[in-house]
Amino acid sequence: MLFSARISVLLAFSGFFLPGQLAADCISFAEARQHIGKTLCVTGTVQHVKDGSSGVTYLDFCEDYRTCPFTVVVFASDLKQVGDVRRLQGHTIQIKGTIQDYDGRAEIILRRPQQLGKDASLLPPLPKDYDVERRGHYSAGNLSRPKAAKKTTKKQGRPVEIGDPQEQ
Repeated sequence: MLFSARISVLLAFSGFFLPGQLAADCISFAEARQHIGKTLCVTGTVQHVKDGSSGVTYLDFCEDYRTCPFTVVVFASDLKQVGDVRRLQGHTIQIKGTIQDYDGRAEIILRRPQQLGKDASLLPPLPKDYDVERRGHYSAGNLSRPKAAKKTTKKQGRPVEIGDPQEQ
């Protein structure tokens, strides 16, 4: 009995979750703003997965991200380790991390799939040639960029003289 209690405490301090504890300790994403600076579990349904600039991916928990009090951010450098977060859209997830304030909104940065606890199984790995900054359009090992589209110019008709018709 004493041994299992020590294991539970050790797991709680090391950041791992016990399946029964995860749901009980989570707060709603709507309450996250009140817990800035704390390391907690936040739960909610992912409404949208959006790509931002430079490979940043956002998990939005509201229909309109501008009015949503909470978001999850995955940076391009972490995306290959985390996996294909697009699969989380429509799923209710539980994420553990330090709740931070960014631009008036609460957020958790997703760096490891273990932060999702049991929901990490929803994330398949990204393909090996997926380029996070270009959304997989070309291989990260390819040194040449895609060719730009050719610009076409229309031929102009005969020039029209500009002058006063009464002078003739």
